[in-house]
Amino acid sequence: MTKPQPEVTPNTWEFLRDAMIKPTGFREYDARWKYPEEINLPGMTALGLGLGTQMIRRGIAPVIAVGNDYRDYSLAIKNALMLGLMQAGIKVKDIGPAVSPMAYFAQFHLDVPAVAMVTASHNPNGWTGVKMGFDRPLTHGPDEMGELRDIVLRGEGERREGGSYEFVEGVKEAYIDDLVGDFKMSRPLKVVCATGNGTASAFAPEIFERIGVEVVPSHNTLDYTFPHYNPNPEALEMLHDMSDSVKASGADLALGFDGDGDRCGVVDDEGEEIFADKVGVIMARDLSKIYPNATFVADVKSTGLYASDPELLKNGVKADYWKTGHSHMKRRVKEIGALAGFEKSGHYFLAEPIGRGYDCGMRVAVEVCKMLDRNPDMKMSDLRKALPKTWATPTMSPYASDTEKYDILARLVDKLVAKHAAGETVAGRAIQDVVTVNGARVILDNGSWGLVRASSNTPNLVVVCESSESEAEMRAIFADIDDVIRTEPGVGDYDQTI
Repeated sequence: MTKPQPEVTPNTWEFLRDAMIKPTGFREYDARWKYPEEINLPGMTALGLGLGTQMIRRGIAPVIAVGNDYRDYSLAIKNALMLGLMQAGIKVKDIGPAVSPMAYFAQFHLDVPAVAMVTASHNPNGWTGVKMGFDRPLTHGPDEMGELRDIVLRGEGERREGGSYEFVEGVKEAYIDDLVGDFKMSRPLKVVCATGNGTASAFAPEIFERIGVEVVPSHNTLDYTFPHYNPNPEALEMLHDMSDSVKASGADLALGFDGDGDRCGVVDDEGEEIFADKVGVIMARDLSKIYPNATFVADVKSTGLYASDPELLKNGVKADYWKTGHSHMKRRVKEIGALAGFEKSGHYFLAEPIGRGYDCGMRVAVEVCKMLDRNPDMKMSDLRKALPKTWATPTMSPYASDTEKYDILARLVDKLVAKHAAGETVAGRAIQDVVTVNGARVILDNGSWGLVRASSNTPNLVVVCESSESEAEMRAIFADIDDVIRTEPGVGDYDQTI
């Protein structure tokens, strides 16, 4: 048994010998820790032993594909994780450095039942973590993560015979071939390729060139110090840089990717930063012409246009609003047979016959290029301007500690539901409904809305508001939602506001 020891601290004899794992690193749908403050290498080996034990307990064939993102410590983390998996009797197939969707692809390509991807995703350097899954294309959700946490923290990992290691060549090449297929652009297209020096730098430029796109490089040299900015296409710093590159180069658009390549950000030919939920509506409009009566899943942070856009309604689209989080969204897309899922953070889940249902920023980039190829007379800005106008806040994140945020949120949900029941208003409008599938999305009688939920990855709440009427109404919605939030003394300052 390898039971993590809470008294272990960095720069001690025990730190190099005994497992140290901070329990809060087990999150809703993946694992994230600061390294080495919150987890050490023996702790990562204990995690691997626990993950392998979970596979055996669930009757999963003992074979797993394992990859790592491009950070200076990710290989050491992966090696420690693989050691634990092999201790549990698991046959490890190491696919080498990868973006997360390449690891998900490896499950299909190598026909293996499980995947573990060592990545801090879009978190800054100093973070590490693991995205893992058994039922392709799905990844662990709250139930699986809770089970894994208990196995690891209780020291229930079981050593077995039969573990082995194999390095598998050629997965990167097969992944790129799968994305590109035989597609070639029939119109000229000039794209700023923004990778923030992250893992996607080894993939995106080649993919664009293969489909006949003219590439304008933007920080495409691999550099795990991230000298310009942390690659995160939801962050305004990256979006502004992409916008500047479009304006300077005269490109048709910019496509940017996060640190592990599962998210995509879009800036149009006018340098306008298009939030991913609006890009999703643009894509849904195009795809619903090819696949009428399709169902699209959107996360609760996303625009209300999926349910109200006249073009989508004309094409028979059914909108389904669901829990934020890549694991929740993948599962929902699969469960209800949706054509695609769209998340405001930049995760897109394109299912058969377009993709395989997992989130892949590279797949989205290729599909955006295909969409523009199908609409040769349209610029990205034309597609944006064709949408009904709404006014939305950025994703705002007031501080709430990891140990308190879910209790705080539960009380806030109760207060907002009570406002609805009492017939109170928000921004002077009647509350039509409060959707509580993931926090509270307060929907007003004109379709405008405000949301508060808990972040799954960081010690924060998440607040987003959108008005179908005006910027003034958007601000009024935020003010009224924030008034409720401020009744909780455990909530701190916002990272940004409007």
